[in-house]
Amino acid sequence: MAFVSGLAVAVVTENLILEHRNNRLEFSAPRTDFFEGKPMTRLRNALEVPFLIQTTLWSGNRNHVFARAADRFVVSMDIFADSSDAFTVVKTALPAKRVSHLTAKQAQAWCLSQMSLDTTGLSGSEPLWAELRILAEDPAREGNILGSSVNQTGISLIPLIDFFSHQPGQHSSWVLDYDAFTLDQLKHTRD
Repeated sequence: MAFVSGLAVAVVTENLILEHRNNRLEFSAPRTDFFEGKPMTRLRNALEVPFLIQTTLWSGNRNHVFARAADRFVVSMDIFADSSDAFTVVKTALPAKRVSHLTAKQAQAWCLSQMSLDTTGLSGSEPLWAELRILAEDPAREGNILGSSVNQTGISLIPLIDFFSHQPGQHSSWVLDYDAFTLDQLKHTRD
């Protein structure tokens, strides 16, 4: 059984890939470039760009949230890198993490790798839905979205979840869904 749980199982939509490994649902979106457009313009102008990322897993129906994760990632151009297109990313929620000298694709993949969800307790036949939501924060327009929720111990994720629930239309945003799958179906795609 331990051998089977260590294998990666993937389900692919046009833009969203789900992998189930060691009771964790992992998200990736290799065809989605969330640095493109206005975020990349800001990055090339030596400005930091905060991205709010949320992953959600529903079970049974789309009204029952089984698991959700939300975090904030601050991306900037890596001025100490050999390449002019290298990025540094800081994950702001505890445990805070920092990586540097990454390409745009590597930086985006790293952000998503931090957003896996625990699937412990789900049956193999239970209907599931998954969503990946990415929002590029524009501090010049909105001010500090997190308000007073940032302190010395990190950030409170409640404002992030509230913000994603009432997403303003002025931000660069991406929503990728994967509808109606089961863990058993993920296992069968491997066979």
